[in-house]
Amino acid sequence: MRRCLFLDRDGVINAAPPAGAYIRTWDEFRLLPSAVDWIRLFKAAEFLAIVITNQRGVALGVMSEAELIALHERMRAELAARGAVLDDILYCPHHEGACECRKPRPGMIQASQRKWDIDLSASLLVGDGERDRLLAECCGIPFVLVKDGRVA
Repeated sequence: MRRCLFLDRDGVINAAPPAGAYIRTWDEFRLLPSAVDWIRLFKAAEFLAIVITNQRGVALGVMSEAELIALHERMRAELAARGAVLDDILYCPHHEGACECRKPRPGMIQASQRKWDIDLSASLLVGDGERDRLLAECCGIPFVLVKDGRVA
């Protein structure tokens, strides 16, 4: 089994938008240097690096799924150019209560675990909020809370 660094996106990899707002374009995306460092460090220790992120803006019509995928491809390329390679990106584009993948429900973690043969107890989830903490607790993953790129 493999170890994994699970990362939330907004507030962990990029600066969080104001409450109720969504990152819709690359121009709105602000990469946090600490995320680059964390990914590089954990990859050097032979961890997988997987992003798990709620992206309800798709369900709300703020952005299309194709636009979200393009944003994630750009994020992945920018991180890789800095030596921070992501293994996967999973996202929930659904409304609250409409699925099992929306954090804090475990769907994205379970899908990652099946796909990558992950040992959750030997992994780490880095997030910036209560949904992330509850997800980690539900799945038996150690958790680190961060705010704007700093361990809280």
